[in-house]
Amino acid sequence: MNTEPYQFYFLSDGGPFVWVLLGIGLFGLVFLIERGLYLHRRQIPSREFLGGIFNNLRKGRYIEALTVCENTEGPVARVVKAILLHRSESEERMRLAAEEAAIAEIPALERRAGTLNTLAKIAPLVGLAGTVFALLRAFLHMVASGHYATADLFSADIAQALAATGLGLIIAIVLQLGHHFISGRIRALTYDIDKTAIAVIRFLNYEIHLPESDSDASPEQ
Repeated sequence: MNTEPYQFYFLSDGGPFVWVLLGIGLFGLVFLIERGLYLHRRQIPSREFLGGIFNNLRKGRYIEALTVCENTEGPVARVVKAILLHRSESEERMRLAAEEAAIAEIPALERRAGTLNTLAKIAPLVGLAGTVFALLRAFLHMVASGHYATADLFSADIAQALAATGLGLIIAIVLQLGHHFISGRIRALTYDIDKTAIAVIRFLNYEIHLPESDSDASPEQ
């Protein structure tokens, strides 16, 4: 009688579905890291940025304000630039310019977020498929052995089934948490865009008082 404990090596004994799940996890991790770094680089200290813009506008330095926007990376700066380019027009026109610029920026922020969410959803399904096929193989082994079936005969298939289920759930949990984190960063950036755009439009309309008929007019120093 064999009394040695059954040894299971995850990569070699896990079956083909384990390799599929590892590929899903690898792609998901790459997307998560890339999106996290991308969104982090585009998050700027909006208070300091607005302070510099407002300081230039108070002094009538509109070119300098535009230069600050061009030298600042991220969607917030590009939306503010779109507003400043229409600074001599009506408030409605400035709001429209801000909306158009924001709409152009949102797809870049949301890129691959949907893919990350999809990977998180299909990982447990792939694990379940691996479990079903491994249990089916174990059942067929039992049937083929007839009355002489032993646990040693189909223990490897049961181990494969559990490995596929467990790995699928782990990957799904990690990627779902990653998608939640990325979605939170996207919402934070979208909020910064809206808040900054409203602040600049109000500042231009209620503190600078630019005449609508002359785009080159400057407030008195």
